Amino acid sequence: MSSPTPTTKLTGLARTLVLEGLLSEDEANAVLSQSSMNKVAFIEQLIQSKKVSAGTIAQITAEKFGLPYFNLDAFNTDYLPSKKIDSKLMLSHRVLALQVRSNTLYVAISDPTNIGALDSVQFQMGMTLSPIVVEDDKLMRRIKQLVDASDTSMKSLDVGDDFDLEAFPEGEEPEQEEQTSEIDDSPVVKFLNKMLFDAINMGASDLHFEPYEKFYRVRFRVDGMLREITQPPLAIKEKLASRIKIISSLDISEKRIPQDGRMRLIMSKTRAIDFRVSTLPLVNGEKIVMRILDPSSATLGIEALGYEPIQKERLLHAVSRPYGLVLVTGPTGSGKTVSLYTCLNILNDPGVNISTAEDPCEIPLAGINQVNVNDKQGLTFAAALKSFLRQDPDIIMIGEIRDLETADMAIKAASTGHMVLSTLHTNDAPTTLTRLLNMGVAAFNIASAVTLITAQRLARRLCKNCKVPLNIPKEALLEVGFLEEDFETPWQLYGHKEGGCELCNGGYKGRVGIYQVMPITEAISRIIMENGNAIDIADQARREGVNDLRRSGMLKVMQGLTSIEEVHGCTNE
Repeated sequence: MSSPTPTTKLTGLARTLVLEGLLSEDEANAVLSQSSMNKVAFIEQLIQSKKVSAGTIAQITAEKFGLPYFNLDAFNTDYLPSKKIDSKLMLSHRVLALQVRSNTLYVAISDPTNIGALDSVQFQMGMTLSPIVVEDDKLMRRIKQLVDASDTSMKSLDVGDDFDLEAFPEGEEPEQEEQTSEIDDSPVVKFLNKMLFDAINMGASDLHFEPYEKFYRVRFRVDGMLREITQPPLAIKEKLASRIKIISSLDISEKRIPQDGRMRLIMSKTRAIDFRVSTLPLVNGEKIVMRILDPSSATLGIEALGYEPIQKERLLHAVSRPYGLVLVTGPTGSGKTVSLYTCLNILNDPGVNISTAEDPCEIPLAGINQVNVNDKQGLTFAAALKSFLRQDPDIIMIGEIRDLETADMAIKAASTGHMVLSTLHTNDAPTTLTRLLNMGVAAFNIASAVTLITAQRLARRLCKNCKVPLNIPKEALLEVGFLEEDFETPWQLYGHKEGGCELCNGGYKGRVGIYQVMPITEAISRIIMENGNAIDIADQARREGVNDLRRSGMLKVMQGLTSIEEVHGCTNE
């Protein structure tokens, strides 16, 4: 017997069920009319009418479309990645996340003909979807349980009405009244708000909005690694760029030159997070990078940064001296700013005058005089430092030593009774001293003023939920950098499950600092005065018990905090 052929324009699930002989065309149209009147989904109205059961619909559609069919009651709710899909999206499109494997999201759906629902989820997630057919009544019961639990959780956080975006005006603000009306498109605003909240919840440090010829993508840097989050429609790029520029007090009409701005996300009455915004004109539009500046990172305390006990003792001793120059070195994104702010937070006292010059000021701290450097207006690091010295400072922090003038001023300030903290972009502590020599700073000034140099990297932490013990022969461990003395006491080597788990990013979650803390002793000062090179300084530091970055990383491996691969990757000199 052949299947009936609908004569009217039935689509989706209704057409499928008529073709399969489970409904007559009149019955399908009646259910469609009733669902439209009651403003409910066709499948919900159909099950309520009891013309076809939820189980029959699931089995038939799974077989028709060649999809797996599962009993949703067999899944343990505790292990569902419920936060993967937005609550409103789950309810409106009747879709539930079941499992994540690599870049594939397995989703439960009761109506596989609802291509729009799958496309919406794929747009939000930026992942490949693998649909699994389930019974609609069980699906909606599970979704409502998760949404109710999520609503309760959100209410306890006391956010929502307090949410706001605030610009940081720098100089003259553009005329924004007319501009806002042009780009205040609700979908664009909601999309940007969601990206900001998702980035904060994921612990991202940066958001990248990148236009290309045939697609547009958003990436987050999480634990030092860039991850593609989503690919919104290409048509969104102009409106999204304009929206970001307006809330960052940038000129939306200027698209030919880079711009820098700032904005604030007010999450509640007690918590606000700042974003540093940078635009860059590309061939296919403007790339925008937003750096998340969370003030709470400056108040973590030195214990949370990952210094070994002897390293912490050396650093605290150096910064507590009445004078001297303490340098923090490392590449961009290695945590130098957080280390400096942590030190400033320790030193911040009503009886101390602290001034900082930064480009730009990243984390506002009460009780500290912070200056934004502006080269165009002549307010350079060196100019700010000169002004500081006229204002009776005790402690000075310079965002970065970039040239001889700034280096000379810092050295003089450190030699005349001031504690000076600053950063340099060098690979390790010994090469920092030779870098200053190459800048043109006199060897005598370096030897007398610099008291301590810290080099650092950030290594990804192994996820506590999915890290697994590894058994590797001692001989192999000696070859990768461990010492004989390391095996005098027992310790366990750890790795991670392939692909990680739902709670982490490929087996890692969070980061830990790896440090080389080198005090400038008399012996090292003598090497500097005798024009010794970085190798001579490194050898002397090793004899004095200063661990290099690789050795410090291996200690973190022995403590079960990170993996050998991660240490080798971030200390590959």
